Amino acid sequence: MQIYRNINEFIKPQYPIVTVGTFDGVHIGHKMILERLSALAKEKGGEVVLLTFYPHPRKVLFQDSAQLEMITSLDDKISLMKHFGVNHLVIQPFTIDFSKMEYEDFVKNILVEKLGVKTLVIGYDHQFGHQRKGSMHELEKMAPQLGFEVEEIPEQDIDAIAVSSTRIRNALKRGEVNIAAHLLGYDYRLSGRIIKGKQLGRTLGFPTANMQCNDPDQLVPANGIYAVMVEWNGKMLKGALSIGHRPTFDNGERTIEVHILGFDEDIYGEAITLHFKHYLRPELKFHSADELVAQMHKDKEQCYELLR
Repeated sequence: MQIYRNINEFIKPQYPIVTVGTFDGVHIGHKMILERLSALAKEKGGEVVLLTFYPHPRKVLFQDSAQLEMITSLDDKISLMKHFGVNHLVIQPFTIDFSKMEYEDFVKNILVEKLGVKTLVIGYDHQFGHQRKGSMHELEKMAPQLGFEVEEIPEQDIDAIAVSSTRIRNALKRGEVNIAAHLLGYDYRLSGRIIKGKQLGRTLGFPTANMQCNDPDQLVPANGIYAVMVEWNGKMLKGALSIGHRPTFDNGERTIEVHILGFDEDIYGEAITLHFKHYLRPELKFHSADELVAQMHKDKEQCYELLR
């Protein structure tokens, strides 16, 4: 898969089959659409081109809104797209000026001139351009004049995707990582770097790696204890993960701390990815450190069993 960080870098293939969207999560609903694009590419002897935007348009247009809670970071989206038949991924920087482009100019200058579209696949009731004035109706009028075909994805398929995205977010907010994995088609994951923490875990005999997410807009699942696989330095390691505010001690800021089972290396500053496997229990406030340690031993053994 070829990756372009700006549409001006794009080198047009002979027959581009194009779609446009954020594709947050790259879940099983998106897979269905991308399979349709791949089928069209095979049928017409073309190549799949996906145009997406970064940062997310909502973040640029509604800067005072709440945190976006994206399902995937940009890096994870790129990684996942490699497995879904996309030949060319174009990541266009989204700015206020770009958002002001009229839909006619978007079609002519972006889709036709820059991407060389031969077949455009869009979602049901898709709207685009300044103030979202562009629609399937306008595309059907412009396409014959500009030399490309347009195909609309059926309403029920788009509804399924919307439901999937909402269900994934809601499941993660409840800690139901098994449901999220079913809808995604893969385990939910968070990537980041290990930072210095208060080292409370080490004093209790459970050293933890304190992770700071790469993407502050990515959704962090519900507070609680999870069994996870920890991807580090090309290895997959078992881990017991705690998300929350450490209520037994200080009830401070929210942290993401993983105890890597059977592991005691210094990995401060290094990159890891957490793959969520199972939710064990909610975050609890214990009466004493000894009571917490006893529960942590039980959590550790349960993680070993679940991840075996």
